[in-house]
Amino acid sequence: MHATLIEYLPPWSHEWLGSITLLGQVALIVFAAFLLQRSLSRILLKAGELYDLPRHLIRPAILFTRWAIVVSTALLVLGRLGVSGTVLWTAFTGFAAVAAVAFFAAWSVLSNLFCAVLIFTARPLRLGDYIEVLDTAEKPGAKGEVVDINLLYITLEDSASEHPGVLLQIPNSLIFQRVVRRWKGGPPPRPLSREKDAADPAAVE
Repeated sequence: MHATLIEYLPPWSHEWLGSITLLGQVALIVFAAFLLQRSLSRILLKAGELYDLPRHLIRPAILFTRWAIVVSTALLVLGRLGVSGTVLWTAFTGFAAVAAVAFFAAWSVLSNLFCAVLIFTARPLRLGDYIEVLDTAEKPGAKGEVVDINLLYITLEDSASEHPGVLLQIPNSLIFQRVVRRWKGGPPPRPLSREKDAADPAAVE
């Protein structure tokens, strides 16, 4: 097709045809990547609205998708510009090795991020719930009202503190590693005292 097209063009344009074709291919790759990124972003936003997912959970997914498309587009463009496949593969494996090291170094953070996804989808607890995080079912632990849930921590308003407004930050991964007591809609009812109130006339025999 390229040779057939040259026959219909003037001689002065022959040396430019290869460059124009290459620029057209690069522009087509970039345009297709732009459309793909916009389409995937809209799909993720619609999925977030459909499943009632919070915005601060959808934004990292959109950002990750965007960078994945940008990197893939850059590799395709470099390949069309004549960069050696060996060079691209060496660069990719080097980047993958660095990413793997960073992945293991930040494992605790990534674990909390993954647990945040589970908390927002499986809903083991919600804002306004009153929970207690225990090492075992017999030992008391951190207790309070859930006032915030983000990608790393669950924030509790400590009910055991003598001063009001004290906050406890519980890593998300700890929710799936410990026993959790949960009361919906407020603190648990206090147990009735077994001692009779002497001031109560009904308690006087």
